[in-house]
Amino acid sequence: MDSAVVTGTNTAKVLVVDDEALCRRLLTRVLTRHGYEVLEACDTNQALDVLRSDKIDIVLTDFEMPGRNGLELVRSSLEMDPKLPCIIMTGYGSMDRSVEALRAGAFWYLEKPFEKNFGTLIGLLGQALDTRRASLSEPKASRRRSADNSEPVIIGRSRALREVLRAAQRVARTRATVLITGESGTGKEVIASVIHRESPRRDKPFVAVNCGAIPEELLESELFGHLRGAFTSAHQSREGRFTRADTGTIFLDEIGDMSIALQPKLLRVLQHGTFEAVGTSVTTHVDVRVIAATNQHLLQRIQEQRFREDLYYRLNVVPIQMPPLRDRVEDIPLLAEFFLERESEAQDRKVPQLTPKAMEYLIAFNWPGNVRELENLMERVVILCDKDEIDAADFRAIYPEAVAAASPSTSARLGPDGIRFQDAVGRYQDELISQALERTGGNKTKAASLLGLNRTTLLEMIKKRGLDPKRPEAESNAG
Repeated sequence: MDSAVVTGTNTAKVLVVDDEALCRRLLTRVLTRHGYEVLEACDTNQALDVLRSDKIDIVLTDFEMPGRNGLELVRSSLEMDPKLPCIIMTGYGSMDRSVEALRAGAFWYLEKPFEKNFGTLIGLLGQALDTRRASLSEPKASRRRSADNSEPVIIGRSRALREVLRAAQRVARTRATVLITGESGTGKEVIASVIHRESPRRDKPFVAVNCGAIPEELLESELFGHLRGAFTSAHQSREGRFTRADTGTIFLDEIGDMSIALQPKLLRVLQHGTFEAVGTSVTTHVDVRVIAATNQHLLQRIQEQRFREDLYYRLNVVPIQMPPLRDRVEDIPLLAEFFLERESEAQDRKVPQLTPKAMEYLIAFNWPGNVRELENLMERVVILCDKDEIDAADFRAIYPEAVAAASPSTSARLGPDGIRFQDAVGRYQDELISQALERTGGNKTKAASLLGLNRTTLLEMIKKRGLDPKRPEAESNAG
């Protein structure tokens, strides 16, 4: 997950189908906490009875069940309601099985076990629900990150983040195509949703597609749709994502993973707004704003002849570079507290507090997985640490890969009268900056590199906290 969300209430109905009662109860408990109304069925026949008697918004079904399996349920469900999103759960994940599920008409598939990352499930249900609402032509059909009617939100106040938001708000008012680049987990989809939300298309669909997650042989059908009989297992015609996004916005995540063979068809949509569904020569016209994102170097892929140069320039009309979390150090405390509060509410438990020492470790870590990695760690903390106060020792126990790269030297102590948390964090930042400046002889470019910051961020922190080196000659070496 790339983003933070605000929790809320939803009246959507989910039918959970699994022959294991324990799994049904677990899913019911989690989905209910996220605002869903949940109905249960133990097999395909019982599920179909529920579908005949009640209005269901999403079907979440296991693959392997006694009698008729999940694929058969999906096919029967779509015969009753062609626009009903069905998600298949399987404990035997494979490429063949995922292709089989999607060709049967499933909205998506989800591999078990997912108990330690329910955020993936909730996000997928949110996307399915928005697709359902868009297909039913409801007034507000923009895609959410979660299952409620909330907007993704941006957490942070760093200069790097503010610059990105200003660029997003400026381009939102236009029709320009946007290419968002940055490391994995930095929040590219969140910024895409901000652009859509601030645009004149805000009340139209926002459809997200992860081009890297869909098998190559299915991506064309997923984007542009297919006609019944276009290929083996195409038992019914299917609407593509570009058609669903008509008059709205489509977000093409991991665009660098799109096959070179499919890229000309995307280029045509960008140039002329037209395409043909798989298995037909009938031209479809759409009015769709395209926002693409990638964590890859597309210019390098062009040199490797794995990405078309003309497509790159069509996508890169307005570039936005997402900063990594290591360049947003001042945002880490805010993000950590937000994720802790959100996950604690989802798990129905008291929000644990991070000690100053615990926060030191979070700040010192380089976060190669960026915001997503921090979010996952806070989720793990809530699930595995049944304590009111989380210390650095707890991180060592549940997340050794994080503390291995974090070796803070400041020793924070909680006195009898307590401590002001932000002051403790600030002192730790001061010490790290001072050490980096001292080690580099005042060279701020090198100091920024040691701290994993960009130079602009470091200069802003130095000025704000009054940490200029005492030796004036050091500035001449700053680079």
